[in-house]
Amino acid sequence: MKAGYAALIGTAVVVLAGISIAPRSAARDTKNMWPIAEALSAPEAQAQLNRGIRFYFGDSPHPPVARSFGVFQSNKKTRGVGRSDKQACDWTFLSAMLAFQQRAVEMGADAVVRIESYYRRVPVSSATEYECGSGALMSGVTFRGEVVKLR
Repeated sequence: MKAGYAALIGTAVVVLAGISIAPRSAARDTKNMWPIAEALSAPEAQAQLNRGIRFYFGDSPHPPVARSFGVFQSNKKTRGVGRSDKQACDWTFLSAMLAFQQRAVEMGADAVVRIESYYRRVPVSSATEYECGSGALMSGVTFRGEVVKLR
């Protein structure tokens, strides 16, 4: 009994020592910029986005605002396993736009203006690209935009 116990302790010590000196691998956290036009023209986006709600990214010109309902965030994530970063990011892009669309409809708005990427609370404003973060398992986007009724 004592010999088995000693062997077990010896094995545990070796395993723990190996764990403590093993190199630590950094988790993947890749930030990419992807084309907004491609994400909006994807078949899924064409099928699900309401043509009555318009989206204006960055400093894109838009008609005058009649009423602002406030600035809101949309933070969406999806699994990245089995997908390219672009596929996963375009999927989360669509999810975020659908959330903005739902909020606009509920508030009686017809547009979201000045949409900017807000991944990890760092604003990135672009009229042509959005930022998406991808790790080993997940991809995600965060957007911030003003929900409005245009004139």
